[in-house]
Amino acid sequence: MEGVSLFATLMLAFAENTIRLIPDGTLLIHVALIVIMVAVLNRTLYKPINQILAEREDQTRGRLKEAKRLTNTVETKLAQYEQSLRAARTEGYRLLEQERAVVLKERDAKIGTLRTEIGAWTAQQMEEIERQAAEARGFLAGESSKTALEISSRVLRRPISDSGEQNVSRV
Repeated sequence: MEGVSLFATLMLAFAENTIRLIPDGTLLIHVALIVIMVAVLNRTLYKPINQILAEREDQTRGRLKEAKRLTNTVETKLAQYEQSLRAARTEGYRLLEQERAVVLKERDAKIGTLRTEIGAWTAQQMEEIERQAAEARGFLAGESSKTALEISSRVLRRPISDSGEQNVSRV
């Protein structure tokens, strides 16, 4: 039983030192101290920290807005650049096609001129060949008659005149 009495004694000792929840005048002092401490902390610590955080947030938002604005500006300028590049390429291709058409027309004109010149030259050469052929035929006809007279006079072993040749050729 001695163990029980020791326990009971300890319980009674703790019971005397326990917190009493009965409000008295010190409660109002504690509440007032807490309110004053919150006001002082709010003015000296929380407001400056909140202002710094708000400024950082504003700067971050401002920089984000500026970055978005710059991005939009860059995208707009890039689109304008690409559009002007496409326009320049289109104009370049149009100029190349125009030059090509001019060169083709000039080439066709030169080819037409050359064909006309070649046709005229060919006709001239054909006339020259015909003239030379007629000369050659006339020359060969004269030579063939001379050769025929010569051969005839050798075969007949007597001289033959040109008038006789005409009689022989008729026979």
